[in-house]
Amino acid sequence: MIEDNKQAADEAVAKELEGVPADMIDPDATGAEDAEEKDDLSTALEALKSDLDAAKQEVLYARAESQNVRRRAEKDVADARAYAATGFARDILSVYDNLVRAIEAIPAELHDDPRLKGLVTGVEATQREVEKVFGSHGISRIAAHGLLLDPNQHQAMLEIPTEEHEPGTVVQEMQSGWMIRDRLLRPAMVGVAKKP
Repeated sequence: MIEDNKQAADEAVAKELEGVPADMIDPDATGAEDAEEKDDLSTALEALKSDLDAAKQEVLYARAESQNVRRRAEKDVADARAYAATGFARDILSVYDNLVRAIEAIPAELHDDPRLKGLVTGVEATQREVEKVFGSHGISRIAAHGLLLDPNQHQAMLEIPTEEHEPGTVVQEMQSGWMIRDRLLRPAMVGVAKKP
């Protein structure tokens, strides 16, 4: 009877321990298998760690690349906004030059003639308006007369022998030069002093 009870108890314990890993029941029972399994697990863990490090590196590179692309795109958009009017401005400069020539061609006595006063005033007002529009779009005239020749802004068309000015000084401006913000729109065409 005691043996029956012991057998029943062993069967009940065995039933309860079903599904429980063997190393939890008897840690010494699976020693060799555990060592092999632990080696396999540590190898797999090392492989996973190296894969994780590689994935982190790739994510960092991808993030840096996308940030560079975004910055480049933002710069391109800013440049497009700032310099969008470049082609139009370059074309309208010849119209402005003709306005200036028209005003300079009007003789002084005709400025006060009542029949032409409205025309002269209108042309001068148009010139001022064009200059105002240029200013609002960042288009400015390049200073030239009396300055040393700057090859980045001035284009020397001729040399004028003179003792009044230092050689290399701009003494005549044939066509005005213009900048759009910090970029050259059109160089000033100038005459430069040289020693006689």
